[in-house]
Amino acid sequence: MPAATLLRDVFGFDAYRPGQAEIVEAVMAGRNTLAIMPTGGGKSLCFQLPALARDGVTVVISPLIALMRDQVRGLHEAGVGAGALTSGNTEEETDAVWEGLAAGRIKLLYMAPERLANPATLGMLRRVGASLIAVDEAHCVSQWGHDFRPDYLRIGDLRRALGVPLAAFTATADAETRDEIVARLFDGVAPAIFLRGFDRPNIHLAFAVKDGPREQILRFAAARKGQSGIVYCGTRAKTETLAQALREAGHAALHYHGGMEAEDRRIAETRFQREDGLIVVATVAFGMGIDKPDIRWVAHADLPKSIEAYYQEIGRAGRDGAPAETLTLYGPDDIRYRRQQIDEGVAPRERKDADHGRLNALLGLAEALSCRRVTLLGYFGETAGPCGHCDLCDSPAEVFDATTPVRMALSAALRTEEWFGAGHLIDILTGTLTDKVRARGHDALPTFGVGRDHSKAQWQALFRQMMGHDLMRPDPDRHGALRMTDKARPILRGEAQITLRRDILRAARSGPRVHVLVGEEDAPLLSALKAKRRALAEAAQVPAYIIFTDKTLIEMAQARPRTLDAMARIGGVGAKKLESYGREFLAVITGAEVTVHPARRKLAGRDEGTVYDRLLAVQAELMRGDDGTGKPMTCTAAQIARLAQARPGDIAGITRAIGERHAARFGAAFLDVLRQA
Repeated sequence: MPAATLLRDVFGFDAYRPGQAEIVEAVMAGRNTLAIMPTGGGKSLCFQLPALARDGVTVVISPLIALMRDQVRGLHEAGVGAGALTSGNTEEETDAVWEGLAAGRIKLLYMAPERLANPATLGMLRRVGASLIAVDEAHCVSQWGHDFRPDYLRIGDLRRALGVPLAAFTATADAETRDEIVARLFDGVAPAIFLRGFDRPNIHLAFAVKDGPREQILRFAAARKGQSGIVYCGTRAKTETLAQALREAGHAALHYHGGMEAEDRRIAETRFQREDGLIVVATVAFGMGIDKPDIRWVAHADLPKSIEAYYQEIGRAGRDGAPAETLTLYGPDDIRYRRQQIDEGVAPRERKDADHGRLNALLGLAEALSCRRVTLLGYFGETAGPCGHCDLCDSPAEVFDATTPVRMALSAALRTEEWFGAGHLIDILTGTLTDKVRARGHDALPTFGVGRDHSKAQWQALFRQMMGHDLMRPDPDRHGALRMTDKARPILRGEAQITLRRDILRAARSGPRVHVLVGEEDAPLLSALKAKRRALAEAAQVPAYIIFTDKTLIEMAQARPRTLDAMARIGGVGAKKLESYGREFLAVITGAEVTVHPARRKLAGRDEGTVYDRLLAVQAELMRGDDGTGKPMTCTAAQIARLAQARPGDIAGITRAIGERHAARFGAAFLDVLRQA
């Protein structure tokens, strides 16, 4: 049957949406295809229609059970043979799928990527005549992306084993993620790539600094009462408390997160699909693939992870093309939490740096100077004019020439060799004489006190905007110390100027004190120590606290021991743990590999260790004799350790420990050290 006939008779459309026709044609022709299309742009049709026109079964790899159930239900309503093999199936549902495959009634078979780990899957797909692989949410293949699914890495192997074409679809993929998709799914051989516009002009974009976030969300929902909406939260606990607050305010609302029982999650998904005016307060576990067309608004009670995550989450609103609204709240604590997530991850250094850059890009969107859509589309490589349909087009931001304070901040970072975070730099700029400033002599810097015209809270807002412009990034190797990017150097040299938002500075205030485990300057190091603990715990397959407790890591971050002896004085670091883990955690703190002889390592944190070091120093002085011309001679580390522990009180005892020849050269000097000890 011709594609145009299928489009009309099966799917009920007289014409394709913009961009669909070329993709359908490529997939029907059996070409490997990668299509990046905006949410609501009709991705599913681009593989469902070719599946009906081609011989054989199309295998659809999809990441969420809710997504598969929704699409299978829709296909059944259209009279298309489709089935899903998922862990959420009842026995009857699974039997019906096998019967449909055996009878040749099923044209689209949905499955989760985890099923590819089963060796029997490949044989089954060969038997049923799989002739095309469609990959939905293909960005999940990106190993460092916001929705990474490890089993997506198996899809490339499946394509090679079956020898069939593959069509991959996603709504969000920057250039780096696109390259990763091509490498992992298509062996680096470029498929036919279709990059359709990211613009969703029906969605109104808005951001606001947190100022009583619960009340802000309640006011936003109250103005849209009776409309379906989603509120995304950063924690499971917040989804429950905010959903309760919405219900108390008279809304139909429920919560959703990954810690709920599977049946409770299914009930929530079903209710949201079927009920009008329902609000779901959820973590990001909710929504991927939820094809509810009339979601009228999406709010973020906490800052998302990245622009990609933000774009995908707001894209769940207004899929029917009718007007929809968004609100994203953010504050310093959100940014600190997101930085911490990056620093505590196990990604390599260059990936962490890139993730800090992505977070900077999201800050740039949150604190944009003008039209948000221009900023958002520019991130994805598209050029656009002002949209007239975002909060900054509605009410332009108040801006000012910030070149002078920005140069002050950059100069403070440069004069302290880019080894400190914003907190310490702000102390320097505001002339705050802390113990840390005094100990490092930073009160003598030319930049000390030059920024007294701004409060600490205003400087924090300035640094936040600077990072939004990607002028500075936290350095993972320096535990969050801010380093300038290439974009900053022309400003520092006086070759460029910069404009920032005055309204954000004016609104900046200290706000309520938030309980934190460590101070701002020590938080990045604590994150790095936790990342090391996590890696060691995963390797040993033990809980993280078995390595070291949080209390021990907090003390490490605050005390910053530089030697194993100092490390041994940290609470919770016993002799066995010092031997097992001391050097690795010390390397995180000092930034260098620590090499200590095993004999000396056993004495770390004990008086004997200090005696050992003194004996070693004396030996170094006498290695070539009293006059420095003798033949080089040294004791072994084990001999020095025995002396440090036994502490003989006469030359005879020293001779028994190290032998007559060594005692003749070192005995008297060693005896002096031991008597002093």
